[in-house]
Amino acid sequence: MTCKKDDFVRSLYDKVGLSKGQSVETVESLLNIMKETLASGEELVISGFGKFIARSKAQRRGRNPSSGEALMLDARRVVRFRSSPVLVNKINGKT
Repeated sequence: MTCKKDDFVRSLYDKVGLSKGQSVETVESLLNIMKETLASGEELVISGFGKFIARSKAQRRGRNPSSGEALMLDARRVVRFRSSPVLVNKINGKT
């Protein structure tokens, strides 16, 4: 099962008792805070869940898979996630 943004909204609506509008606003606000934090270069740590880190990748050589043509891939920033030991234990059934 894939968890979508709407699933979070529905959970807030059903379990917490917020209205649909409040639930959408809460999820959107949380995601915006997360995006802004990572875009500013800060780490985002959620205790018991994990850490999101924005990292820079240097320019590198690559190739077009269809034609085999060599090309240079631009430098870019990527988001990496490291799960907390609590989450790893939960996933592995070691509660």
